Amino acid sequence: MTARIISGTEIARQITEEVRQEVENLKTRHGITPGLATVLVGADPASQVYVGAKAKACANLGIYSERHDLPSNTSEAALLELVEKLNRDPRIHGILVQSPPPPHINESKIIFAIDPRKDVDGFHPVSVGRMVIGEPGFLPCTPHGIQVLLERSGVNTEGAEVVVVGRSNIVGKPIANIMLQKAKGANSTVTICHSATRDMAGHTRRADIIIAAIGKPKFITADMVKEGVVVIDVGVNEIGKTTEGKRILVGDVDFDTVKEKAGAITPVPGGVGPMTIVMLMSNTVRAARMAAGLD
Repeated sequence: MTARIISGTEIARQITEEVRQEVENLKTRHGITPGLATVLVGADPASQVYVGAKAKACANLGIYSERHDLPSNTSEAALLELVEKLNRDPRIHGILVQSPPPPHINESKIIFAIDPRKDVDGFHPVSVGRMVIGEPGFLPCTPHGIQVLLERSGVNTEGAEVVVVGRSNIVGKPIANIMLQKAKGANSTVTICHSATRDMAGHTRRADIIIAAIGKPKFITADMVKEGVVVIDVGVNEIGKTTEGKRILVGDVDFDTVKEKAGAITPVPGGVGPMTIVMLMSNTVRAARMAAGLD
């Protein structure tokens, strides 16, 4: 058996068109243009690529965007001042401060300073709290994208054994909380595995759905999964470059061997990655609707 490929690229394309229609509706019927501000401190190349992709997505959808690129020696006080300015700006419905900031800046303090009504990244304690208790709010973009991938791919999560490999605040913990909610596209039995887990393969072999987000290339191997499992690979690991200088990327799953046992699997690239930005755009539009009293 060779696994069905779950294409994040295709599903993200579908959602992009839905968000585009919603943006047009807000503009024509309500005179509202959703607005997103991105803030980047320093010149980390990967972060610059991510921020650039978000600005491009905004332009493609007709979302107003502001990009604030600050030098790496920007003080924490100056960054907090900018966040507060954006909190007060009625043109801005969503604020995203690119992670991680330079070491001299307390990332938690910056996240806490963002108005929860503009927390389209879903990392503010108010957003996290609402996610945990199952109340409506902004869900973190990558975990929410994973849930949408599963739902739109027709994967039955009701009562499913879901094993999350990784416990980061960005992916592991949030997706575990999302999947255990008593809600459509969730209602699963969830196990979280991490660096201190004993007999990890014993857990993963029981899984109906594996979500790999541990940051180790090809960590999940064929002997760690059962026949027919659904595998969502969140990892993006560079393992070298081609002779032309192009990066060689692999996930946290040994794709070539696991796909021969899995029922469905996401590729890297082209799986979870495309979902993250489109869910950010969706959150920004929702923030604009909430600010206008439409949601």
